[in-house]
Amino acid sequence: MFEIKPLNKIAPCGIDLFTADKYTVSGDSENPDGIILRSFSMHEMEMPENLKAIGRAGAGVNNIPVDKCTEKGIVVFNTPGANANAVKELVITGLLLASRKVVDGIAWAKTLEGNGAEVAKMVEKGKGQFVGPEIEGKKLAVIGLGAIGAMVANTAYALGMDVIGYDPYLSVKAALSLSRHVHVVNSIEEALSQADYITLHVPLLDSTKNMINSAMIANMKDGARLLNFARGGLVDNAAVGAALEEGKLSVYVTDFPSDEVLSMKNVIPIPHLGASTPESEDNCAVMAAKEMIDFLENGNIHNSVNFPNCECARGGVMRITVCHKNIPNMLSKFLTLLQDKNVENMVNKNKGEWAYTIIDTSAVVQEDIIGKISEIEGVLRVRVIK
Repeated sequence: MFEIKPLNKIAPCGIDLFTADKYTVSGDSENPDGIILRSFSMHEMEMPENLKAIGRAGAGVNNIPVDKCTEKGIVVFNTPGANANAVKELVITGLLLASRKVVDGIAWAKTLEGNGAEVAKMVEKGKGQFVGPEIEGKKLAVIGLGAIGAMVANTAYALGMDVIGYDPYLSVKAALSLSRHVHVVNSIEEALSQADYITLHVPLLDSTKNMINSAMIANMKDGARLLNFARGGLVDNAAVGAALEEGKLSVYVTDFPSDEVLSMKNVIPIPHLGASTPESEDNCAVMAAKEMIDFLENGNIHNSVNFPNCECARGGVMRITVCHKNIPNMLSKFLTLLQDKNVENMVNKNKGEWAYTIIDTSAVVQEDIIGKISEIEGVLRVRVIK
């Protein structure tokens, strides 16, 4: 029986996949096999000894101490693409809000209350201050062409925009989903220099923190409009604030308000609504639960942020999985210890300095041999699945 601990409210359609015959789900579990969460911060949390997997019902994992988990052989999953449509729709909304001064117009219209029959005349007289351009025919730069970025690019093209994209890590899957009308360029500077609108869709890493800084803004067109529905830390707020004051940037639309951002002019702050749809929450919950179930029951890994994707159909009578460092001769050491057992299936994958191995044997492997595998230098965790 596996124990699952939710750290946030998770959509029932996801929780219900943990069937009562194999799982207990409780927020009070002290030593769970799996944790499933949304935005709860785990950075100050002591990792339970029995914890094998963490499922993030969403894409970002900044609230999870991934490095610490990796060192303990805890596999961290996320749900890329599950909330992509929700975010895409809000980005398209952001494009329109950045252009048409709708937010300012609504706020102004509300001030007319109490003027009775004069309201219609006041509207006609005052509406000119909220004139803004159409997006059709304008150029949009999409920085990051993953699940969300590709959907934004395709939709913007369908709305009549001229779309350019930049992504140094463009995957084959993403490339195949991208409209042939989206022009992919070789540098972020080239993308920024051409764009009337810029939208960010990259993860927040050490290498991307403050990627939109004064130097990058200098490459942009005068009056460009910037959208950030990815992560707040991608943008140097001080540089953006200065650019808005000078008119280098016309508008900054962000889903990540901060006190600093709220004090700037020409900012449209949205309260982190990117994935706030019932459909998105359901999709993320179901995807996270399925990933965790397949891992706990079969040892297969899909969409892990710290270990490689690795899958193998079940065979034999026992399955051994090993989280380990990606160093030479590891497989030969495993096989030497298992030499009197028939290995029916074996799959090994790596992700940078970390690796994962699945081994199916045709006979039961004694606990002492499992213990010797665990003691091999570079091995982080060994599991036996029967």
